[in-house]
Amino acid sequence: MAQTLIAVIGGNQCTSEESGMAQEVGRLLATGGATVVCGGLGGIMEAACRGAKAAGGQTIGILPGDSRSAANDYVDMPIVTGMGHARNVIIVKSARAMIAIDGSYGTLSEIAHALQNGVPVVGLGTWSVALKDQPDQGIIRADSPEDAVNKAMAAAERTKRE
Repeated sequence: MAQTLIAVIGGNQCTSEESGMAQEVGRLLATGGATVVCGGLGGIMEAACRGAKAAGGQTIGILPGDSRSAANDYVDMPIVTGMGHARNVIIVKSARAMIAIDGSYGTLSEIAHALQNGVPVVGLGTWSVALKDQPDQGIIRADSPEDAVNKAMAAAERTKRE
């Protein structure tokens, strides 16, 4: 049976509180049997991978540059793209669901690609979007790492795809 890939996205730099949330998200995903896929660099990505590895899980890093050595120390499978931010589409297309924690414009781009492609996005202290001053309900809000993982796993189950 194929592993469920859940993306964890967020900024390359983050606070210790955000790092703690991402680490717990990674740990809970691994405990739940999911593989963490991310951009493979630092910040939220590294914290999520660290949490997953601490729980015996697997991690995939979709790297923007040309070198495997750019991956954080907790990435099991570095995938080199040489595509810069365009690699965000690969992260989205690889995941059954995404958890967005904090983040800047790169995270916002991943959220937009996910929503456009029908990949559920769970938000934990991340972006909210609106059109014509009307809030978009596409991002599923979570209050804690546990809530985020539960919602992402349930969404991934509903959206099983090849």
